Amino acid sequence: MLTRCDQQSGFTLVEMIMVMVITGIIGGMVAMFIRAPVQGYVDSARRAELTDIADTAIRRMARDVRIAVPNSVRTDGCAVPNQCVEFIPTKDGGRYSESGAGNSLAFGTGSLKFDVVGDAIGNPVNVTTSDFIVVGSTQSNSFVLTDNSPYNTAAAGVLRNVTAVSSLAGVQTITIGSLFPDKAYVSNPPLPPAQRFDVVDGSQKAVTYACEIDTSANAGDGQLKLVRHWNYWTGTGTPYLPYSSGGLSATLATKVSSCSFGYSVVNPRLALLTVLLTLNSNGENVTLYNEIHGNNTP
Repeated sequence: MLTRCDQQSGFTLVEMIMVMVITGIIGGMVAMFIRAPVQGYVDSARRAELTDIADTAIRRMARDVRIAVPNSVRTDGCAVPNQCVEFIPTKDGGRYSESGAGNSLAFGTGSLKFDVVGDAIGNPVNVTTSDFIVVGSTQSNSFVLTDNSPYNTAAAGVLRNVTAVSSLAGVQTITIGSLFPDKAYVSNPPLPPAQRFDVVDGSQKAVTYACEIDTSANAGDGQLKLVRHWNYWTGTGTPYLPYSSGGLSATLATKVSSCSFGYSVVNPRLALLTVLLTLNSNGENVTLYNEIHGNNTP
């Protein structure tokens, strides 16, 4: 005779099905409550990523533009209007000697050598024979063929290549490839009394930020990319036409859906570059707007 303890016990099939149904209902209810927070977190992370990409690119651009040669920024040479900005970045600068003992900077005629007026502790200017010197960049219309724009190395231009750099008794002397034009021409508008010059990095020359088609973009993302181009210009000849191809490049931002650059001269000493950059990823959009002030005093 079997006792109660000897009898087998367990769940019936009906009980198991009921437990599964109840568990499914509870799971569905929980999923409804946590879906929105999880989706919100994913969307927030995507927006943060897009913002970081755009902010990093704009910060890099702002650093470049703030040290650009005066009156060298231009946005009207793009294949697509207002989708690129070009300028000439500087690496250093100094003051030149125009009179007195030693080598003075000559305009029109004279010596190709000039002495650098050092600072109080005699620090030399960072310049090499692969660099360029700009003096009197007062003309903002960089596409006129006979102007004193910083893109012009011809007789009427204000950009000159450096052929030699020497130092004797603490005095730094720079030799340029050809003379600057007559000062009456360079000084229209008049040059400031500070007698300044800018050094253009020969490894950079002109720089272009451009929005271009991104052939590797994923579906649902912005189909453009922001690219920085440099060292594509030979730095010789008549005024340079805007960037087209060649040189070196680096992608600063992907997932770009639109971009716009605007440039305006506020007054003879100050200019403003506006940057509007929109990034898109899987339905999430981030738009950043920035105003970059440039000093146009040569």
